[in-house]
Amino acid sequence: MSKSPKSNIFIPAAGGAALAIGVAYGVATTNYGNDQIEALSASFEKERAVTTELSARADEAAAQLAELQASASEELAAARAEAEELASSAERRIAALQSQLQSAQSAGGVAAPVAATGSAMSAPAPNTGVAFGLGRAAFAEEIASWDVDVLPDGRGLPVGSGDVWTGEEVFTEKCAACHGDFAEGRDAWPVLAGGFDTLADQDPVKTVGSYWPYLSTVWDYVHRSMPFGNAGTLTADETYAITAYILYSNDLIGDDFVLSNETFSEVEMYNTAGFIIDNRPEVEYAIWRGEPCMTDCKSGPVEITRRSSDVGVTPADDGSMVESVMEQQLKTLGGMEWGKERVAGSVFMGAGGVAQDEDPAEAVQMAQADTGETATDAAAPGAPDPALVAKGEVAFKKCASCHQVGEGAKNRSGPVLNGVVGRSFAAVEGFKYSSVFQEAAAEGRVWDDAALTEFLAKPRAYLKGTRMSFAGFRDPAEIEAVIAYLKSFSE
Repeated sequence: MSKSPKSNIFIPAAGGAALAIGVAYGVATTNYGNDQIEALSASFEKERAVTTELSARADEAAAQLAELQASASEELAAARAEAEELASSAERRIAALQSQLQSAQSAGGVAAPVAATGSAMSAPAPNTGVAFGLGRAAFAEEIASWDVDVLPDGRGLPVGSGDVWTGEEVFTEKCAACHGDFAEGRDAWPVLAGGFDTLADQDPVKTVGSYWPYLSTVWDYVHRSMPFGNAGTLTADETYAITAYILYSNDLIGDDFVLSNETFSEVEMYNTAGFIIDNRPEVEYAIWRGEPCMTDCKSGPVEITRRSSDVGVTPADDGSMVESVMEQQLKTLGGMEWGKERVAGSVFMGAGGVAQDEDPAEAVQMAQADTGETATDAAAPGAPDPALVAKGEVAFKKCASCHQVGEGAKNRSGPVLNGVVGRSFAAVEGFKYSSVFQEAAAEGRVWDDAALTEFLAKPRAYLKGTRMSFAGFRDPAEIEAVIAYLKSFSE
């Protein structure tokens, strides 16, 4: 125990030490809490500053949005006012035009035209003088978009040009799938080249070269309707180039000709003079426009006297077609296929009306029957095999639209081929050969078996620059047969 110098109170020594430690701890704890409070206060102030800044930005954005909305409302109101003014102006103009039209009609006693109903014009509606306010006058731009026709003298052509060789490239890309690489036609798609001097035949070959009278029709049709499935996508220059290539394939222009809106009139079509003026309104219409008989036109009862299948117009499916009049006529022409021209791969009617490919051996037998020759008769020394000749006759149909053989043959877009085997190049008198054939003739070249074989396989590869549109035979056997067939015709 110790005794305070100024007090009678005694404090144990250990207890005094503990009290001192407790007081120190309390002071330390108080200081730590104050530090925490200060840190929290600082953080709160920082967050409040950020919040204040964000709030200020939001207020600014709201002000900008309000300003934009006000501006948009003003512009929308102005646009509506302008539209209303335009509509009002258009209505006033339409009313004025209708008033002028009605005045003119009233003054001239002419009623407004009406649409035709059926084959005759209906009576015009009475002019009530009421303006309905429908429609408007067409703008010049709208009329121009429809006015795209090209006339024979070249009016309506756009500015542009295209040469033959560019045309060959464009034609191969966009047209050859249907019309062949050389405008010779594929499958049922039309041939565009050849057919000259066939229009008087029973089965004329109507092509751009042999039949179409106006070049403007060619250009206009190609530009509007081709290529198939993607019409209207050709540029003016592409159309000029394609048209130039078609003309070149028909030997109507040279390979250096550039077709354009300026050179258009220089081209002369082959059949320009082959059409006549239609005089039926003056000559025939009066005959057929009398009052028709509508009752009791036939004295006796109506009955069926003949069926179309009897003459081969409508094929029958019961096998009776082989006995029809049409089939009998076809037999006299040397074949049993529908149509005059027979081409490789075509379908022939066999016994019982069954479709089949032509048998060359059968064709030989028919030829032997006509001449009295038998199958056992030996061919003359050096003469080609009759079966091979018959096969060549069938394959030659691919060439028949341009070349003729036999008695009475004449030049078409290609020369007569009688005696061609062993003949010099460009040797047919009166036929206009292209320069490459004339050059070959000057070199002394001859149409022997080797030359014919190579030429018939790929004409344009064998003679660069030839105008012949035929792509060539793919089957070497066909080439051999065609040569044998040509050998059977002398000069």
